[in-house]
Amino acid sequence: MQNVFAMQSSSPPQATVLIVEDDENIVFLVRSFLEGANYRVLHARDGQAAKEFIQSNLPPELVLLDVMLPFVDGFELIRMIREDARWQSTPVLMLTSKTGDEDFERAMQSGANGYIQKPFEPNRLMDRVRQFARKPAGG
Repeated sequence: MQNVFAMQSSSPPQATVLIVEDDENIVFLVRSFLEGANYRVLHARDGQAAKEFIQSNLPPELVLLDVMLPFVDGFELIRMIREDARWQSTPVLMLTSKTGDEDFERAMQSGANGYIQKPFEPNRLMDRVRQFARKPAGG
């Protein structure tokens, strides 16, 4: 269900980011950027794996969430996150190829904190991650 790769750096990670994405190429790319910036990366490869992770784990500092996923879509996952007291304040950035205004509105109304369209510009992605992935004090 989840893949956790060891950090190359000896310093503690800045924060933990959960990537919920079924496209392994996107996962590889995003993981490379995040780990290069010293983030701890978790990965759920589909909506069902993400649902199980949400139900049985404490939240990371940020979730990068695709909309179109096998088994459980991103909108349903946001609903679950916002209804779970442990997870409801966790920032969620949608990372999706859906580009319509109605998709953006639906994501924001569902509780997303931001929306990044694929293909994305790496610096923009990392700026948004830094904006939202704040490790709690003492964490």
